[in-house]
Amino acid sequence: QVQLVESGGGLVQPGGSLRLSCAASGSFFSIDVMGWYRQAPGKQRELIAVITSGGTPTYADSVKGRFTISRDNAKNTVYLQMNSLKPEDTAVYYCNAGIRRSPLFLENSWGQGLQVTVSS
Repeated sequence: QVQLVESGGGLVQPGGSLRLSCAASGSFFSIDVMGWYRQAPGKQRELIAVITSGGTPTYADSVKGRFTISRDNAKNTVYLQMNSLKPEDTAVYYCNAGIRRSPLFLENSWGQGLQVTVSS
């Protein structure tokens, strides 16, 4: 069974930084796209950043220029460096990955979620 284990959330003051990590473990063939979503109270879950297996990132406009997504394929890990954090970034952050159990079988996997709170 494949698991995505997240770490790095917490409380930070406005203007501060946090780095989230998400490591995939278990038995699988490869990992395709990895990404981060977030869900604020009373709002829908939104995609904020994705990165291909080749390292090409894409960002939501709301985080562009402040957040950086990266991945270490050797460690099966994706990171989200969050700078210049704002109170509106407060949400539960979820890691997502397209996991290939075999070359033809792609499974959409989610992490357990991390609380990020930006407040003074």
